[in-house]
Amino acid sequence: MTSFDFYFYCTLFFLLGACFGSFGNVLIYRLPQGLSVIKPGSFCYKCKKPVAFYDNIPILSYFILRGRCRNCKTPYSFRYAVVEFLSALVFLGLYLKMGLCWTLIEYIILSWGMLIASVIDLDHRILPDVMTLTGICLGLVGALINPERSFLDGVLGFLAGGGFLWAVAYIYSAIKNEEGMGGGDIKLLAWIGAILGWKAVIFTILVSSIVGSVVGIAVATRQKAGLKTAIPFGPFLSFAAFIYIFIGQPVVRAYLSVFFPFGDS
Repeated sequence: MTSFDFYFYCTLFFLLGACFGSFGNVLIYRLPQGLSVIKPGSFCYKCKKPVAFYDNIPILSYFILRGRCRNCKTPYSFRYAVVEFLSALVFLGLYLKMGLCWTLIEYIILSWGMLIASVIDLDHRILPDVMTLTGICLGLVGALINPERSFLDGVLGFLAGGGFLWAVAYIYSAIKNEEGMGGGDIKLLAWIGAILGWKAVIFTILVSSIVGSVVGIAVATRQKAGLKTAIPFGPFLSFAAFIYIFIGQPVVRAYLSVFFPFGDS
């Protein structure tokens, strides 16, 4: 690949990521309300006027308009630009990590979906089925037709991810007689396992539990609300899975080689 090709693809994936981030903002706002994500087009939620195409450029439009609607001057949340920028970085980072391959497409879909689902979870404490269940289906189909992945690994990852959190939720509910793990978290980890495999489930559970515990204790201490303070777990699962994609695979292989030296790690 020439230098021109490299920079061309870097620019292409960054721009694609920004555009998908813009659409992600639509999903974040509309999915929890049960609104169509197709019609109508982008509009100001205050004055209801459509957003012109030249005011709908990902990332740039926010700063050009100084974060306000052109018509009614209502301020927009800075998070719109943040989501678009993070989405662009996800696309670019995955391309730099993996290069052009079939698995890159699957990892991009997963990572972008986790980003959008995490923001929805932070806002509404839900992980929409339309995202998680669709993701699981795509993950299993991808494992079947993608020559770079193992179908068995995808199935085992799906079963390990969904089964583990389901078991934890069931046991907690039986002991405490209250819900401790949402169904959306179970489906999200099943989606992660279907794409990344069963080894990723081990890493994701461990890292998300540690990070989630630290953040949960910090939030509980700050709010003086006790250790039963409810925080969404989806963002921690997504964060751990994303870390696994970039640095977790050699860590898991090293771990398995120590404890299972005669197995295939």
